[in-house]
Amino acid sequence: MHPAPPTAVALLSGGLDSATAAAIAIEAGYRLIGLSFNYGQRHQRELAAAALLARHFNFSEHHTINVNLAAWGGSSLTDLQQTIPSAGVLPGVIPNTYVPGRNTVFIAMALSLAEARGAERLVLGVNAVDYSGYPDCRPEYLTAFQKLADLASKSGLEGHGAQLWAPLVQWSKTEIVAEALRLQVPIADTWSCYAGGVKPCGVCDSCRIRDAALRDAGRPDLASR
Repeated sequence: MHPAPPTAVALLSGGLDSATAAAIAIEAGYRLIGLSFNYGQRHQRELAAAALLARHFNFSEHHTINVNLAAWGGSSLTDLQQTIPSAGVLPGVIPNTYVPGRNTVFIAMALSLAEARGAERLVLGVNAVDYSGYPDCRPEYLTAFQKLADLASKSGLEGHGAQLWAPLVQWSKTEIVAEALRLQVPIADTWSCYAGGVKPCGVCDSCRIRDAALRDAGRPDLASR
């Protein structure tokens, strides 16, 4: 009999990055458990995309958890009174699309699921290159969180705690698109737009960065406009 494949928990937002990270993990031989969050984001459409991707990748489980970060706002993604920026990313300025504590909450929940299921890794689609300087997308943040994860879990104390794996953290968006195409990720089923409409707006930072990379990769047909 063949040994069972190792298990990993994949944080699945419904976006291109998390889908590509999941595809990388599958290619590496992992059986995936998906974890998505309804955190009060205006772009609820990404949750439908996450469900589609979980079925496409044949995840063994897919959980969508309600964590209402919109209760206190602090971000244009969770506060409809704020405007989604569309003028471009400014060096050294963290835009109001940053959601306070989001990745910290999500990774903590994923670690709980990973320990309960005996998963070896957490698969994260975070990226520190083409984005907006979010503090919880930096490699040093992930390194620090790994130390916390090892201290906070029984499996970590026993020397086999779940490892945070962010394969895209230092990749450009163009490199991510190229990898998604290689792995046959269903890019058309992913959702990146922040605006919250039924179609991608094409002007928010997330749309513009994604569309530029798709055009660079020779796939303008997959761009929002």
